[in-house]
Amino acid sequence: MLRALEIRDMLIIERLDLAFQPGLNVLTGETGAGKSILLDSLGFVLGWRGRAELVRSGAAQGEVTAVFELAEGHAAHAVLDEAGLPGGSELILRRVNTRDGRKTGWVNDRRVSGEVLRRLSETLVELHGQHDDRGLLDPRGHRALLDAYAGVEAESAAVRTAWTGMARARKALRTAEEALEAVRAEEDFLRHAVAELDKLAPQPGEEAELDARRRAMQGAEKIRSDIAQASAALGYEGAEGAMAGALRWLEGAADKAEGRLDAPLAALSRAMAELDEAAQGVADCLDALDFDPLELEETEERLFALRGLARKHQVLADDLPGLAAELSERLEALDAGEARLDALQVELRAAEADYDAAAEALGAARRAAAERLDAAVAAELAPLKMERAVFRTVFDEAPAGPEGRDAVSFTVATNPGAPSGPLNKIASGGELSRFLLALKVCLSQERDAGVTMIFDEIDRGVGGATADAVGRRLKALAEEGQVLVVTHSPQVAALGAHHWRVAKRVEGEQTRSDVVALAETEREGEIARMLAGDTVTDEARAAARALLAAV
Repeated sequence: MLRALEIRDMLIIERLDLAFQPGLNVLTGETGAGKSILLDSLGFVLGWRGRAELVRSGAAQGEVTAVFELAEGHAAHAVLDEAGLPGGSELILRRVNTRDGRKTGWVNDRRVSGEVLRRLSETLVELHGQHDDRGLLDPRGHRALLDAYAGVEAESAAVRTAWTGMARARKALRTAEEALEAVRAEEDFLRHAVAELDKLAPQPGEEAELDARRRAMQGAEKIRSDIAQASAALGYEGAEGAMAGALRWLEGAADKAEGRLDAPLAALSRAMAELDEAAQGVADCLDALDFDPLELEETEERLFALRGLARKHQVLADDLPGLAAELSERLEALDAGEARLDALQVELRAAEADYDAAAEALGAARRAAAERLDAAVAAELAPLKMERAVFRTVFDEAPAGPEGRDAVSFTVATNPGAPSGPLNKIASGGELSRFLLALKVCLSQERDAGVTMIFDEIDRGVGGATADAVGRRLKALAEEGQVLVVTHSPQVAALGAHHWRVAKRVEGEQTRSDVVALAETEREGEIARMLAGDTVTDEARAAARALLAAV
């Protein structure tokens, strides 16, 4: 609810402080007194796009502050949270317009963009008038208005869920088709590569193992001949045989050497033992170095095959097993692709059927609600002296989407047999005002709580009993909230719970606009002026008292 509006140096307003109340607030005054400036100023602080030049002549800048009261759960809290702004039960909007055209806005003393102000305004204020393209006259919002009236939250949620499922199924099918097409393009390569890799069957770490074995065999080949010669030199044909012969000769002569050969014999025996150990070690080495030349050839062939295949696929040899698995999976995907596509197509058809059923249920609920709304608006039009007019909610086929397949628009025919069309194309100014009011009365129970409704001269072109009917419907709208009405109708003004008079004055060469809250005793004079014009007669005052007494 709008609690206060403070305006500084905007157009012909120098300083203005207004404190609005719940219920029906009416603003009256002569044409050109500045009533529209109040709405321009409020629209400015709410971030709406309006006049380019707003700063009062001679002032450096203009400023507007609006204070709103927010109930718990008000939609504005979600906007504040999303924007990272402080909340609370009071919301203060302030916006400044400098002489050079720069505009700066604040929300609860935090600087914000005009877009944040506009998003907040959508939760705070509804403006309705003959040229209102933000509210009931905008066909883009008619479906949402009908949905709110119909109470189809469950049906709408089912459609959104089905739409999401259908989109997910379409994406899965498209992804599978693209993957299958990509695999088909390389089918020959895959089959050849998989066969080649399967034939070689590379193992993790195999390259290093083969390289080590190859190096060992190549090294053995180089040194084995030298070791074999050494083995022969140590054997019976070499050192071992010579030492054995020397030992026999000395043993045969030892008995006659009177002990002189005992030490040499002992030393020779020890040497024979060491020689035997050395010969055995050399023989063991030869055994270890023994290899089959065919094995070396086979090892080299496999090592070269691994490395060649790795170069071919531009990977490391150790990555060949992983590559083989990957290519095999792609080949399996190709082989199983058609079956997978068939399954995904079945899933998509099921998702489309779910969406069709949910959209059909939502459309049926909307059409049933549209019949109720059409009847309700017709009932409201009769007291407004438009009983011959016809209001219809029209449905057209719209592209399928998360909100269903219904395009909804409100149309009117002002006379029986006349063609129907959009509200703002068919109805005259006064008729349009009454259509909008009737529609708003029917939709009022579904509007967001805490929204201030503003009607800008919506009673233009009507008078008498019709104006009284307009006023009483505005008063009914205000019973559970706040309504601001800019009006020239005394019947409407008399029904207001709070009354402000907008007046223009000239000081020197400067024009100023003031807004004064009227006490009950002052309202009679203002309503009499509205009835009689510049010269207020006793008859006009009597008529004003009668209007006020009939509230």
